[in-house]
Amino acid sequence: MSERARPAFDAPEAARSTAETDPTADDPAETPPADAEATTGAESVVAALERAGAETLFGVQGGAIMPVYDALYDSELRHVVMAHEQSAAHAADAYGVVSGTPGVCLATSGPGATNLVTGIADADMDSDPLVALTGQVPTDFVGDDAFQETDTTGVTAPVTKTNYFARSADEVGATVGEAFARATAGRPGPTLVDLPKDVTQGETRADAEEPTPDVPEPRPEADAESVAAAARTLERANKPLLLAGGGVVKGDASDELRAFAREYGVPVATSMPAVGAFPEDEDLALEMVGMHGTGYANMAVTHCDALLAVGTRFDDRLTGGVETFAPEAELVHVDVDPAEIGKNVAADVGLVGDAGTVLAQLDAELADADDHAAWREQCREWKAEYPMTYATSDDEPLKPQFVVEAFDEATDDDAVVTTGVGQHQMWAVQHWTFTEPRTWVSSHGLGAMGYGLPAAIGAKLAAPDREVVSFEGDGSFLMTMQELAVAVRENLDLTVAVLNNEYIGMVRQWQDAFFEGRHSASEYGWCPEFDTLAEAFGAKGFAVESDDEVADAVAGALAYDGPSVVDFRVDPEENVYPMVPSGGANGEFALSEDQL
Repeated sequence: MSERARPAFDAPEAARSTAETDPTADDPAETPPADAEATTGAESVVAALERAGAETLFGVQGGAIMPVYDALYDSELRHVVMAHEQSAAHAADAYGVVSGTPGVCLATSGPGATNLVTGIADADMDSDPLVALTGQVPTDFVGDDAFQETDTTGVTAPVTKTNYFARSADEVGATVGEAFARATAGRPGPTLVDLPKDVTQGETRADAEEPTPDVPEPRPEADAESVAAAARTLERANKPLLLAGGGVVKGDASDELRAFAREYGVPVATSMPAVGAFPEDEDLALEMVGMHGTGYANMAVTHCDALLAVGTRFDDRLTGGVETFAPEAELVHVDVDPAEIGKNVAADVGLVGDAGTVLAQLDAELADADDHAAWREQCREWKAEYPMTYATSDDEPLKPQFVVEAFDEATDDDAVVTTGVGQHQMWAVQHWTFTEPRTWVSSHGLGAMGYGLPAAIGAKLAAPDREVVSFEGDGSFLMTMQELAVAVRENLDLTVAVLNNEYIGMVRQWQDAFFEGRHSASEYGWCPEFDTLAEAFGAKGFAVESDDEVADAVAGALAYDGPSVVDFRVDPEENVYPMVPSGGANGEFALSEDQL
């Protein structure tokens, strides 16, 4: 029998870091002095996290990552033991969204690492800062199909900004520090360091006080010629529209966006990741645009003659059919990542730079703009024509939109909302009035069901003094419900509102609209009693079936000092509207199924 070929995954050469391939990057580690005190690679990992400013970690123990956990035993870093590695990644992701600093998750080799991948991919799609640390079999075993061996750097290469295979105890601290820094440099995103057990157990005399490596930042300013061209485009406009993308929130540019819009009287629409970047209770706010965006935002983007888009990648849920997107507009596209300019939608003027910096440049370059009063009045008319309302009657089941509005009214403006993915996600973003950035935390690009509860855990630990409400669907909640054990153990004061319709609701809605009502694998017909399960976990459980029970349940859940779950048995036939069919034109949104 012929010998099987050794896999290409060879530890010393695997997954070269950016620092190794970039000649301008700093050497990750100097040769340590011989008389330095000996420590372990694992201690270097923990020291690097402490120096970088990490405070809270999320993870699950295991054999290959055990040396790092042993080093954490003597550290002041807070570690939260999650019930599943996917949830550890989601919690770390949400922690990064709310705090603006990288969340950190840990897992062992093999299944631990692969279970992180969904959360890492989610952070990559949404440009969220995240650092993943994974255990790995000893380097001598790599490529031999050892117990719980996986080519983690190979698996995660497509969904990380950069990843690293730690090759020595002397270098591992600097490598972790660099990974932390790169997670927020320029366009944020996830990084990963794979940690072979012999590296973390190995002895090193590398300086424990070595600073976090400097990572080059992209140039924050756009070039002056492009700024001037963009300013002339906006000055010519009669119907300008500002489209805020997630990059406005990631770049902490909400203040600059608000000042710009107010100074020039420009209406503002947002992509879903940018919700909260501009206050939705202001006259200029058109709220979310796209597949389930407001009718007035979709009308505005369809009829504007100049579109200033800041920090958006123009994904298909926002644009609908690209050929029909903003058909009358000259497009000025601002993004910190040059790869996004013209990637999905052709830009008339591209401005590469930091969102807040470029908005300030535009402000300085713009002459006094026209008042655009007629355009703003047109936007107000669209608001009146296409309000975000829903039908109710005394003999109908509980409406999920009503539940969202009840929680919104009962909570502070800075409350954080997390969601899973599905109909409940859309009802939450449509019927909650967001006025602050970093208060909306959801899975946008990847659309990962089960995101809501672990995200609520991460959000609460990032903002312990703020209210946290997680909206989940019954299907989404069932995927990560075990994290209630974590919320109870950590005594986290958060509330989960399950909008329970006993369906995979968005799938059912599409099946009714496009598959002749054939409910294949979308209809549960039975669900557990989520309030009873909450009590079994040690949380407070509530069950609600009618409108007149909502107020008391919302008040009771929010008042409870600890995790609470409210099982809202909502109308199983309720659908999410407005809706732009996939690939359709934004200006041709449907308000009911018969318009699809």
